[in-house]
Amino acid sequence: MNLHALHTGSCDPAIHAPEYVRGIAPYVPGKPIADLARELGLRESDIVKLASNENPRGPGEAVRAALLRTTDELSRYPDGNGFALKAALAARFGVEPGSIVLGNGSNDVLELVTQAFLTPGDEAVYSQHAFAVYPLATRARGAMGIEVPADAFGHDLPAMRASITAATRIVFVANPNNPTGTWIEPGTLEAFIASVPADVLVVLDEAYDEYLEPSDQSQSARWIARYPNLVVSRTFSKAYGLAALRIGYGIMHAHVADMLNRVRQPFNVNALAQAAAVAALADTGYVDASRRLNREGMRSLEDGLRALKLRSLPSQANFLLVGVPHAERVHQRLLRAGVIVRPVANYGLPDWLRVTVGLPAENRRFLDALAQSLAG
Repeated sequence: MNLHALHTGSCDPAIHAPEYVRGIAPYVPGKPIADLARELGLRESDIVKLASNENPRGPGEAVRAALLRTTDELSRYPDGNGFALKAALAARFGVEPGSIVLGNGSNDVLELVTQAFLTPGDEAVYSQHAFAVYPLATRARGAMGIEVPADAFGHDLPAMRASITAATRIVFVANPNNPTGTWIEPGTLEAFIASVPADVLVVLDEAYDEYLEPSDQSQSARWIARYPNLVVSRTFSKAYGLAALRIGYGIMHAHVADMLNRVRQPFNVNALAQAAAVAALADTGYVDASRRLNREGMRSLEDGLRALKLRSLPSQANFLLVGVPHAERVHQRLLRAGVIVRPVANYGLPDWLRVTVGLPAENRRFLDALAQSLAG
């Protein structure tokens, strides 16, 4: 091998990556507070981040105590099967532990589904303006993504059903949807699942379900007995406040779970995350309080946006999609004011910004900075 040629770039190993991998645009997360502080010379304590749909409250006391107890075992590998967490989830949802797959965030579960069930030439169907991981995970397997135009910013389920072909292996549905906040009521959603061919997986991404009012929350785990092709993905990153620990899970038929576990990395969920998730799942009061805080913050933001004569979409999650003239210019002005929100041009929404519902003072800070940014 000519090492000189390799080092000078005339022979690039990256050329041997599959074309479908080289054609992927990497996922860009929300800007971290530390990055903005370095870039603009701001103090981190003066920055408000409302870009990544995180729970602004911080972890609950039960979670903090569980993390402290677990630090004594940091020299040991975690339970690769996640026995305690699976048992807690199984009890919560009335399923067998063998129907649960744990993930390094729910993103990991979505990736595992595509890894186990997609090959080059297969198809996956998803909605326009839906979570960016669906096309990324699909293309990473060499499969073809079929994006179905949205209906009023949400999923057009009849059109998605009509897009299913003999090559379709997966249909992704986000409910509530990110970044639009739109929601499909349970009866309509179950009727759609029932209409999908039994050999096509329906991946129902419910990352924000806990922010719904209890009467609206999904009973999707119960549907799996009737629809073995249903995979429900959930996360502890949002309402449970554990985003930094990266812990999610999927509920599915045991035969489907077996396929995911064949491609899942050993120890993909660390011990701290497992312990924190068990404690968080039991702390129902924390989630209830987070839901109330979110509802109140949502109303405050909606009132403030109306006063600014800006449109926001009705949202069932913990964020709002806000129509903003010259959105990218306003986004940059907000950054200079120390307020981080999320531009969504990559979702085909160049005239919109997504803002997470924060604490009351954070919401006021955003609205004040937005008013100044709009004024120029």
